[in-house]
Amino acid sequence: MESALSARDRVGVQDFLLLENYTSEAAFIENLRRRYRENLIYTYIGSVLVSVNPYKELEIYSKQHMERYRGVNFYEISPHIFALADNSYRAVRTERKDQCILISGESGAGKTEASKKILQYYTTMCPTRNNTHSIRERLLQSTPVLEAFGNAKTLRNDNSSRFGKYMDVQFDYKGAPIGGHILNYLLEKSRVVHQNHGERNFHIFYQLLESGHSELLRRLGLDKTNPQQYHYLVKGNCPRVSSISDKNSWKIVSKAFSVIGFNEEEVEELLKVVASVLHLGNTQFGEDEFGETHITTDTQIKFLSELLGVDGSFLSEALTHKKIVAKGEEMIGPLSLEQALSARDALAKAIYGRTFTWLVQKINQSLAFQDEVYYTSKCSSVIGLLDIYGFEVFQNNSFEQFCINYCNEKLQQLFIELTLKSEQEEYEAEGIGWESVEYFNNKVICDLVEEKFKGIIAILDEECLRPGEASDITFLEKLEDRLGGHPHFVTHKLANGKTRKALGRDEFRLLHYAGEVNYNVNGFLDKNNDLLYRNLKEVMCQSENQIVKECFHTDELTDQRRPETAATQFKLSLAKLMDILMSKEPSYIRCIKPNDGKQPGRFEEVLVRHQVKYLGLMENLRVRRAGFAYRRSFEAFLQRYKPLCPDTWPNWQGNLSDGVSTLVRHLNYKPEEYKLGRSKIFIRFPKTLFLTEDALEIRKPSIGEKLGFSVNNHTFVCLCLSVVIVIQSWWRGVKGRRRATRRRQAADTIRKSVCVCVCEFNLVKYTYTVEAFWKIQEEPSRHTHTHKDWVTYILFSAQLEQKVVASGIFRGQKDNYPQSVPRLFVGTRLEHAKMHKNFTKYDRRGFRARPRQLLLMATGVILVQESKIKQRIDYSSLLGISVSSLSDGLFVMHVPTADSKQKGDLVLQCDHVIEAVTKLAIMADKIHNVNISQDSIKFAIARGKEGVIDFTYGAELRVIKTKNGRLAVPRLAANVPGTLRVR
Repeated sequence: MESALSARDRVGVQDFLLLENYTSEAAFIENLRRRYRENLIYTYIGSVLVSVNPYKELEIYSKQHMERYRGVNFYEISPHIFALADNSYRAVRTERKDQCILISGESGAGKTEASKKILQYYTTMCPTRNNTHSIRERLLQSTPVLEAFGNAKTLRNDNSSRFGKYMDVQFDYKGAPIGGHILNYLLEKSRVVHQNHGERNFHIFYQLLESGHSELLRRLGLDKTNPQQYHYLVKGNCPRVSSISDKNSWKIVSKAFSVIGFNEEEVEELLKVVASVLHLGNTQFGEDEFGETHITTDTQIKFLSELLGVDGSFLSEALTHKKIVAKGEEMIGPLSLEQALSARDALAKAIYGRTFTWLVQKINQSLAFQDEVYYTSKCSSVIGLLDIYGFEVFQNNSFEQFCINYCNEKLQQLFIELTLKSEQEEYEAEGIGWESVEYFNNKVICDLVEEKFKGIIAILDEECLRPGEASDITFLEKLEDRLGGHPHFVTHKLANGKTRKALGRDEFRLLHYAGEVNYNVNGFLDKNNDLLYRNLKEVMCQSENQIVKECFHTDELTDQRRPETAATQFKLSLAKLMDILMSKEPSYIRCIKPNDGKQPGRFEEVLVRHQVKYLGLMENLRVRRAGFAYRRSFEAFLQRYKPLCPDTWPNWQGNLSDGVSTLVRHLNYKPEEYKLGRSKIFIRFPKTLFLTEDALEIRKPSIGEKLGFSVNNHTFVCLCLSVVIVIQSWWRGVKGRRRATRRRQAADTIRKSVCVCVCEFNLVKYTYTVEAFWKIQEEPSRHTHTHKDWVTYILFSAQLEQKVVASGIFRGQKDNYPQSVPRLFVGTRLEHAKMHKNFTKYDRRGFRARPRQLLLMATGVILVQESKIKQRIDYSSLLGISVSSLSDGLFVMHVPTADSKQKGDLVLQCDHVIEAVTKLAIMADKIHNVNISQDSIKFAIARGKEGVIDFTYGAELRVIKTKNGRLAVPRLAANVPGTLRVR
């Protein structure tokens, strides 16, 4: 990164921490502008990545670019999203700590594209397993499906995510992606029935109408000729977007459905639900002469009956009447025209919202890793991706913006706390004194929104639940009574004269960390209640559409408790999200939209300043710059700047910290400009680093001249040596031909004298023979007569190969591996059809110990009891082998539970588990399918049933069946056998 400092006047600095005037918002934005002008869209704030949407394709995401960032220090080369992705991945691999990447920004800033690039990096660059290719594809293909059902065109973005998404990507112990899980937050269901001017409904409606084939649309009762005839698609009065775009998107979605695992019947059932929403929108109502509401579009009811699989007359009744249950008695009353329209819209929102939740659950089933039962959570790590809405301020802000901005307050609180925590931990680890940092603690705003009994959400819920005539205005009045003195809350009634002019009588203002936002209370109660009349639920529970049936449960009809309000549900889900994020090591991506016109190269300063403020970037920069602006390891700093000091150039031979001390003394660093930690140098002021970098630029020409002179001398010496090399080459050829003749003679002798059994050689002879072989290679003229050395080498070559395999599997993973290293793998224990009697097999039911012999054949394993075959397992059907990380001799052979020939997994124990598992893995070609568990081992007992082996400390190896039917193995103390507990 330092190499770019020489061009800082033209392209800015790559890390905002190096801004000299770091408190100036203008300097911050100017640095962004310079970099954006040069197509440098990524900049750091320490470990935070700031990304500016280029609105064009940049050639910086190829596989070659991925290779460039793989395994490279985070600050070593220019900022990039791949650098952040790789940094998180390496932390998962090396430190075994779960990671999360938080992506935030305005709609249109590039959040979804950022998450796609990260997924693309992991699915391309991570190691592969035989059975993970489909998982990689499903991880990638989940995005277009969720975009079709959860994204829409808005004024700010043609592909705006109208829901929050958190995705866990699961990696196995070797770093291969093996699964995933998605959580969704606050889908904007109101968009189904209403869109702002110039906006569209969710993409799936238009994709279906544009690309569905004629027969499908006929079955769904839809007409592709004019999407504007559907009531729910014309609310935004949005000009029709190119049908080519919708058609291409639908092709991608159709392919994604197939990859994820949807069959044709499930896709058609899903599309029936989508079509039913359009038909609901076209369902119209009228009033008869008695003032009773009735449905005037029977055709729509007919289609709804067919698509949803419900009785049409029951549905018509439920849309025009409501059922009230009081003290066990049911009362049915008519709905007014306005109430009927609201009931229709509520049903449409409920159907679409629950279907979206069902879709996420279906994708999660597809992403879940279930291929091998012996993989547990202890064997894997996760990287979470949070793609969630940024702070929103519109002309008219409603309930959705209130929830979104509350979410951003919580994330900002977490962001500052974790940033300060990581800074403090780094300072303490390096022995640098930590000074407390003053910052705006937005806990006061979070409490204003979420505090029990006193917060805005509690007051909103109270107003929704109280008897009597509650309305949005009475809610506002209650807010004024309860929160009137709060410094971050104001209304038209409570404001002074100047502020009052900017506030409507139906609005309240919150002073967020990012600025002031006015919220219009109209619709707050209805959106928070999110209620569906009971008789509409009853009709949906009787649906024959499989998806609708799974979305509406009969339990809802018998549950007497009032369902939680939308705001409370969001608050609880947000609290769970905070717990998830707190349990992981976070990284951050802050996305910025440079202009509202989606035009490449255009940088609107006012819009960018607005986002810098709402993303809290200046606050984050101020916190990070409260101490030292720059820090690097001694090795990296010395390697770069050593040419500036005669004592450190060309190489420093002593201690790294002494070398850095010598270098900074020569550069005349003042004591207040830097501090030396235990492994890093901390530089307080960017100007100090800039002067050092400028000095290096001045020094480079003289270094080049000296290197050029050295190269010329070196060239002359090489020419002189070339003649010598030719002579040496000829002489080596002569010696090689002589050596080959001697080896042929030795091989002839060996073939005549091989009669020694491998078992006769002890460890000393084994070690000697390997060493002797290499001596023969080095000095054949002195060892041509030691034919026994050659015999030993040949007989032990297979032994050596097996030891190498054992090392790759068990080294550093299993406690008793070091004791197995000096022991030879004896051929008569396990070899083809020769038996080893020291095996114990534990029954699957009572876990009774049975003595057995194990035969390794050419095609499979045979378990024998006194020459009677008890079980045969073909290598092709062996799923894998599980062992513990302790010094016990237990191992489990996993077989498919669907195989009728097998009764379940095989639980065995022997005294030479390293040797047994190694040879079994080699014979079965399952070297990469040996799982070493740190905690417990799961094994299949029978179809649909599984057992668990636990390990606890014990003084001797015993097998214990616990009261709950589990098998328990006491964990071993150092070099002490343990006890096996199976459950």
